[in-house]
Amino acid sequence: MRRKSVADELERAERERIARLSPAERVELALALGERSIADYAAAHRLDCDTARKQIERERQAGRRPSACIEALLE
Repeated sequence: MRRKSVADELERAERERIARLSPAERVELALALGERSIADYAAAHRLDCDTARKQIERERQAGRRPSACIEALLE
């Protein structure tokens, strides 16, 4: 039997903490994590957050069929 590592214990504790949150709190947490991720991406690429969001959206759309409304939003 495998011994539990510190990382395993931390992950278990984090899952339990999140399980105790209300649905609204979980949504709030997800949105905050998204904002933090965009800020991290922006900092790593030396961009402001709005430019980083647009760049991420362009990368997400790459290879997909063009959408006139998305193109208008990204301009």
